[in-house]
Amino acid sequence: MAETAAAPNITRKMEKLRDQLRRHEHLYYVLDAPEISDAEYDALMNELKKLEAAHPDLITPDSPTQRVGGKPAEGFRKAQHSRPMLSLDNAYTAEELRDWDRRVHELAGKLAVEYTAELKLDGLSVALLYQAAGEGGARLAMGLTRGDGQTGEDVTSNIRTMRSVPLSISKEQLRKARVPQGQAFEVRGECVMPEAAFERTNAEREREGLPAFVNPRNSAAGTVRTLDPSIVATRGLVFFAYFLLIDGEYFAAGQTATLDALTALGFRVNPHRGRVRSVDEMMKFIDDAESRRARLGYEIDGVVLKVDSHAAQQRLGYTGRAPRWAIAYKFTAQSAVTQLEGIMITVGRSGKLTPTAMLRPAFVGGVTISRATLHNADFIERMGLKIGDWVKIERGGDVIPKVAEVIEDKEHPRGKLRFSFPSECPECGSPVVREEGEADWRCVNLDCPAKLRESLLHFASRGVMNIEGLGDAAVAQLLERGMVKSVADLYALTVDQLSGLERFAEKSAQTLFSEIQNSKKAGLARVIMGLGIRFVGERTAELLAAEFGSIDALMDAPAEELERVEEVGPRISRAVLDFFLRPANRDLVQKLKKAGVAMTAEKKQRTSQLASLTFVLTGTLPNLTRDEAKEKIEAAGGKVAGSVSKKTSYVVAGEEAGSKLDKAHELKIRVIDEAGLMKLLAG
Repeated sequence: MAETAAAPNITRKMEKLRDQLRRHEHLYYVLDAPEISDAEYDALMNELKKLEAAHPDLITPDSPTQRVGGKPAEGFRKAQHSRPMLSLDNAYTAEELRDWDRRVHELAGKLAVEYTAELKLDGLSVALLYQAAGEGGARLAMGLTRGDGQTGEDVTSNIRTMRSVPLSISKEQLRKARVPQGQAFEVRGECVMPEAAFERTNAEREREGLPAFVNPRNSAAGTVRTLDPSIVATRGLVFFAYFLLIDGEYFAAGQTATLDALTALGFRVNPHRGRVRSVDEMMKFIDDAESRRARLGYEIDGVVLKVDSHAAQQRLGYTGRAPRWAIAYKFTAQSAVTQLEGIMITVGRSGKLTPTAMLRPAFVGGVTISRATLHNADFIERMGLKIGDWVKIERGGDVIPKVAEVIEDKEHPRGKLRFSFPSECPECGSPVVREEGEADWRCVNLDCPAKLRESLLHFASRGVMNIEGLGDAAVAQLLERGMVKSVADLYALTVDQLSGLERFAEKSAQTLFSEIQNSKKAGLARVIMGLGIRFVGERTAELLAAEFGSIDALMDAPAEELERVEEVGPRISRAVLDFFLRPANRDLVQKLKKAGVAMTAEKKQRTSQLASLTFVLTGTLPNLTRDEAKEKIEAAGGKVAGSVSKKTSYVVAGEEAGSKLDKAHELKIRVIDEAGLMKLLAG
């Protein structure tokens, strides 16, 4: 009886905690006005988690604890947009804006025309669908990428991790926004990655041996399409809302009222916006936006101008690809001319030699630039770069500056000293090699100190073994004192040894020791990533762990078995084989096993009725999506390829099959439909 009587109190307490957490999330992630510390927020969250763990039947889908949950997705299903997400026409000059403004007034007739001016955020467009929920509110039901404008990918599990996206909206918020209760509505906006989060993400990717994202937009797009929501949660994406649709129609009160309504609904709306009536006012807003661009903390690449009145928008209508009532004014790339003072070569974890331009400091877009990427030896050769050259550097959509061209005129004479790419590793003096077909030179000395330093940092990073506290300073000391010669040596370190490091008291040494020991349970996928095999990133490591189930099985797998794994082609399989052919790498694995590092995983169960068969999918199948058909084929031991060749066993063709079907007929490859595929799967 006591337990039954307590239930209402527990429910009320949990709801109170949820309301508190939602409020503080809104203050922190939307309004940038936190009222409590991170520790106080964590305490509230932990209290709610404990109550929900004790009463799992009382967990609600929109609870703040449920932003991240479930296993990584196998792929994203496709879904249709309520109405197309169209592109915008572009303008680059005031004259082009005048032509557009004139056309707008001509088509609007007697309707009054004013414009809203908003920053053009450089991110990934997404659409969020909200459906009616209990007590007159609404709840996030689905999040879609823009896709091709007609159909997007369902990335709901990833969208839920973004704390600037409300999981639920109250009856009172709907009332303030003048959104009808009990009716589904859609919010469209941009997912952006702040520059600080972008730089942190790229630093982590570099430690993992993965290619850096080129700019925050690519990083945001790649993050939203990551299959593991727990990774998305760490990347710091921010969602800015700018459109509201009810029953598939834009908010009837107009664009300025739309932004106010979105704010009332609890969304983050970009504060840098305004009303303009003429092209002169447009250009003033654009100039102001460009002047504050470097201080925003996130990337913009222009300004969007929209006719404010919904009635005028309807009168203006659309072309085949864009609304006539909106246009994007695009900024030109930010650039400066400065002098190349030198070229520095750094050595990464894989031994890759990376050249960086050392520049006379130049001010570009509010930032002082003294270094810029030079990519590789071929780039330097192609540019004909010499030390002392004057170069144009750009910082457009890219946070990482780049050398765009060499300047040569009377004021900027060419340099005298031609740069020769080193034939020896600058760290260890070993010869460097470049494999056929590759652009990069590499140090192949297994004992190169630079490679070991980067390997240790990569192994300890958050997305790999997650050894908090093992950063640059600690790794440098461990190497200087000769305490580690491989990542396996980390597990032999004692508290006494760690407490001997600078700035490591007994407590911090004990904490780092515990972090190292706890990392033994990180799992096979993390270990595979930690080994630093070329081309094997997070997703590939997870697929290999699920396929082989143990490090021993992976080490002994032949190329044909490796290439049966989803997303593993000849390049990756060759990298895995080459890695495990080296005795030093196999010894490293044995040392890790001896240290107690977990080297097994739950193996993905497969049947073998389609073993050794290769399929190509084309067209639209009546019942299965492309991803579902691929999953069934691979689960039955078959392989799905992207193009038709003589090695193809079957082409599975649906409606509107294209050139792949023609190629199959040309090569006399057997063509089957979905029913034929299901028959093969049934054995």
